[in-house]
Amino acid sequence: MTTPISQRQRAEQAMRRQWFPVARSIDLDKPQSATLLGEKLVVYRTESGQAVVQAARCPHRGADLSLGEVHGENIACPYHGWQFAGDSGKCSHIPALEDQCKIPPGAAIRTHVCQERYGHVWTALEEPLFDLYDLEEWRELDLEWAAAEPLDSPTGVAVAIENFGDVAHFAYIHRGMMGKTNPQIEPLNVRREGLDVWMDRPLQSCEGEWANDGDCMMNYHIVAPGLVAITYDYERLGKRIVAGFPCPESYEHVKIFWGVANDREYKGENLQECLRLEELLYLEDLPVAATITPPEIDWDGTFVEHSTAADLYTLNYRRAFREFIERGQVQPVRLVDEPRTMP
Repeated sequence: MTTPISQRQRAEQAMRRQWFPVARSIDLDKPQSATLLGEKLVVYRTESGQAVVQAARCPHRGADLSLGEVHGENIACPYHGWQFAGDSGKCSHIPALEDQCKIPPGAAIRTHVCQERYGHVWTALEEPLFDLYDLEEWRELDLEWAAAEPLDSPTGVAVAIENFGDVAHFAYIHRGMMGKTNPQIEPLNVRREGLDVWMDRPLQSCEGEWANDGDCMMNYHIVAPGLVAITYDYERLGKRIVAGFPCPESYEHVKIFWGVANDREYKGENLQECLRLEELLYLEDLPVAATITPPEIDWDGTFVEHSTAADLYTLNYRRAFREFIERGQVQPVRLVDEPRTMP
């Protein structure tokens, strides 16, 4: 008799086939350690400029390759200097071995797909079922990105995304940054197509530090499972962006990679000031988010929750996430033997 697979297990399976960020591009001057769904990874840039994501365990004696050094197109283990190729993961050099033809043929580390976008390095543990996020509304903009210091949160991906997109908590969590705001939420303008959810909401200038640049339109966009963004459209200043993309170090613990971007025509604050203000908002969120029970959305329906019209945006995100889970059960079809690394 087989035990039915839970929705949580299905979600974990689907996330193994999804892109997540594991490092900031600006940090690749030396190898970086990362964890994705419990698997230890090393992230580095080769001499030719290619970002690489590989398994962090050296197959010789198990040392962590993120403590090693880059030699040309290879990563060298800090323990005995074994080198592994960035493109294939195969061992390419063993310093202690006189005859390099005697390198054990099976000595290799797994190399994962890899792309750079929005100031971050993205990867997936298994063959991705979906393209890396590429928001259409940003393609026409000339954006300059600043990747923020990642934030730690003992929550799952969906809880972290939902917190970013929730608008009913402003009057309580963000009194410091927003001042006194109306707790009553107007009817929300939300639409969903597959894994994408949009919401447009006006922002009035308020007494807090965060919104003193005048009125604007906040164009929210979530793509399940793990990207959430706001494009601020000021009639007077132009457009700026804040985006979050939490990486699940485990199913119930994320490292929140995030960043800000300004259109080059934006006439407001510079990137570093925008980043400072948005980080202060995040820091107001995190202590309360850390207390949420359960730490990830209860896809199996164990806990009772009640929702209202103010939750329309996040409820549509949950519908998109459920669709992601269902679509994530389909095995990818590969017509050719594609390389494990991507530009």
